Amino acid sequence: MSGPVLLPDDPDDRALRALVHPPDWVNPMPRGRYHLVVIGAGTAGLVTAAAAAGLGARVALVERALMGGDCLNVGCVPSKGLLRAAHATADARAAAAFGARTGDVAPDFGAAMRRLRGLRAALAPTDSAERFCGLGVDVFFGSARFVAADAVEVDGRRLDFRRAVIATGARAAGLPVPGLADAGFLTNESVFTLTTPPARLVVIGAGPIGCELAQAFARLGVAVTMVSLDPRLVPRDDADASGVLAARFEHEGIRTALGVRLVRVERRGDAHAVLFDRGRGVEEAVGDQLLLAVGRAPNVEDLDLEQAGIRREPAGVVVDDRLRTTNPRVYAAGDVCSAYKFTHAADAMARIVVQNALFLGRRKASALVIPWCTYTDPEIAHVGITADDAAACGAEVVTLTQPFAEVDRARLDGATDGFARVHVAARSGKILGATLVARHAGETIGEVALAMTHGLGIGALGATVHPYPTQAEALRKLADAWRRRALTPLARRVFGAWFRLWG
Repeated sequence: MSGPVLLPDDPDDRALRALVHPPDWVNPMPRGRYHLVVIGAGTAGLVTAAAAAGLGARVALVERALMGGDCLNVGCVPSKGLLRAAHATADARAAAAFGARTGDVAPDFGAAMRRLRGLRAALAPTDSAERFCGLGVDVFFGSARFVAADAVEVDGRRLDFRRAVIATGARAAGLPVPGLADAGFLTNESVFTLTTPPARLVVIGAGPIGCELAQAFARLGVAVTMVSLDPRLVPRDDADASGVLAARFEHEGIRTALGVRLVRVERRGDAHAVLFDRGRGVEEAVGDQLLLAVGRAPNVEDLDLEQAGIRREPAGVVVDDRLRTTNPRVYAAGDVCSAYKFTHAADAMARIVVQNALFLGRRKASALVIPWCTYTDPEIAHVGITADDAAACGAEVVTLTQPFAEVDRARLDGATDGFARVHVAARSGKILGATLVARHAGETIGEVALAMTHGLGIGALGATVHPYPTQAEALRKLADAWRRRALTPLARRVFGAWFRLWG
């Protein structure tokens, strides 16, 4: 392997590369049989390796590209850096409504990209080869492949193990559309190499990555068109949440063509044309760049899993509820095996793996309460069952909704789009799921996830004193609505009789 090629050659990215894949790195000699060999140094692999080494295990960590994985290099960190710049631009444009005169706002795309690359390099030491060596981990760069049920090979060295963890993550998925491969396209793995903005951008895909980047580029002055097979934005989320985001996209000038059939992609000089059909004939969207954001595909190729008796499916490595593969010596964690392809889910699964693989633990991944958030403006955060799930349960589940237009802090902030919605067991008041659509919804959904993790009902949210004014007050309002529901006509008559006795 010649080394990582995703990063542009500027000082920040040279500094990043020196930390997460040093060009002069020499792999160590193996130290006998390892207690744990971890394949992949993204979030799941790094958490696993650090925890196991901290407990005294002999650990080897193998990475074929960049330590830190997608999250640090081409995912959470750079994307949120770009989103913050776009958000600042949008706030500056809206400043007059709050009494601030800013004049014309001219976004500086190059400066925004330099900022995110600088921040990425500044955060990289936490995931660096040097740090993990200091933790006592043997770090190997190269492609690992199984050569036995209890051994892998990397860079010509055999690493024997008592246990191993596959944490190779996932990559941007492709799409079988005629002409797409020949036309060329960006993904989240290459979009952050841009230094100048395209005048026009076509985004294929309406999931979280596509929506976040579409809004960010639009706010930074790019004409954006989104084309998707899905009939609505963020299709895994509440339909009403999708509607709020669609209205915001329309307001911000982002064109959308949803629920379409992709016909083909053509290269026209320096431009890309996406031809699609939504039932009224072939239409086209033309951009100077094309961004493909249609999901994730697990990284399982070249591992020679069959040599170790490890089963895989199109969705990734097959694991049981304790994250053990079909080889009882080998576990998996993170995007390579999970339907929840989020950094925080990979972190939580890694902690389960350490306990189950090294200490005969019996923790179950199904016990995890995993929230997620799409970091558009407004944000869409969710945990537990969906609105469709709740509707299918009928009267067994009560759904309560609190519009943010009736929450004082949202009105003061001028951020009244969106709502808080909770799904509650009708008899017990147990929280089964929730969706928040608001600025900073991702910061608030954790309160609901905490309640769900510990089996607390919605009454616990109502009994919790929330500072005023905050957007989290919407949760208290939902709990108040639940209590009012309990005030039946019979209860009113009983209270009436009580107060009549008082005179």
